[in-house]
Amino acid sequence: MSGMPGGQPSGPARSRITLWVVLTLLTLLLVTAAGIAGYIWNGLRPAAAGDMKQVQIARGMSPFQVADLLEREGIIRNAFIFKYYLKFKEQGGSFQAGTYELAPGMEHEAIIQKLNSGSTVKEAVIRFTIPEGYTLLQIADKLSKEGIIDKNRFLERADSSSTWGDAEAVKTIPEDSRIRHRLEGYLFPDTYELKKGSTEEDILTRMVEETDRKLAELPDLDETLQERGMSLHELLTVASLVEREVVVDAERAAVAGVIYNRLAKPMRLQIDATVQYLLDKPKERLYEKDLEVESPYNTYRSDGLPPGPISSPSLKSIEAALHPEKNEYYYYVTKKDGSSRHLFAVTYEQHLNNIKQSEK
Repeated sequence: MSGMPGGQPSGPARSRITLWVVLTLLTLLLVTAAGIAGYIWNGLRPAAAGDMKQVQIARGMSPFQVADLLEREGIIRNAFIFKYYLKFKEQGGSFQAGTYELAPGMEHEAIIQKLNSGSTVKEAVIRFTIPEGYTLLQIADKLSKEGIIDKNRFLERADSSSTWGDAEAVKTIPEDSRIRHRLEGYLFPDTYELKKGSTEEDILTRMVEETDRKLAELPDLDETLQERGMSLHELLTVASLVEREVVVDAERAAVAGVIYNRLAKPMRLQIDATVQYLLDKPKERLYEKDLEVESPYNTYRSDGLPPGPISSPSLKSIEAALHPEKNEYYYYVTKKDGSSRHLFAVTYEQHLNNIKQSEK
């Protein structure tokens, strides 16, 4: 009888069993490896093509969190595989936050490159320009016509006692019931760009903050105001008068000088622009009856400065109010030759003569 004692297979039989076991294990390993390879291959394949989507990568998200988000949005097939693909490629550390346009079906390398480069979707914005010398009402009318604001809400918010973020300039506005519009003169005339959907509050805050930025360009502002015993509110009021009275830049400081001369005399300012400010629609020419209107803004009937600015002054007018020309003039009249220049006078008699000359 052949075989090993105890019935154990011997020789060729044992070899066949061993070979069978080895082949079985190899087959299992190959099948497993093939399954894993297929799983990885399938996971790395681009997702089924689809429409472009906007995907928001939040600041502080880890590469693994980004992978999970991309899978939820259907941009990639398998977040688990993509995570280890990122580790293998040493990618993910430079992903930038923002909103991206990504589509199912994009190659992984294309996705990585886009997230690394920060090729985000540009936010929809609103853009508008506020001309120099516009009043609050004119600003509200313009933005309302452009479909950017609700006029009534804009005016209501502009007249509120809000702190308007961190803006410093508005903190100098006195609690004076005579002020017609609280933010008059504090909305800097410029071109603005804000996110689409910005509220009236957002727009007002942005504009008063711009006033702060422009005032910061005047390094001697606080020192000069202190030397004169003058508030920022008063300075902006003078600047707004200059803005509404002057067209030619070279004359801004001269007109500011006249205003300060009359205030020091003291003489009433008698500035037409303050009366125009009280009218719903400015007139090309004011009549005697217009000058009789009862209002603290009417500088024909009230002493000193009006309670506040009458327009949004430019930086040039603010600089003129801060550094007026030192002259002896108390009067000026606009020339009627289309130049928008003025004739200046020291005495009233000279002024009357200039009026005649301005007609020529």
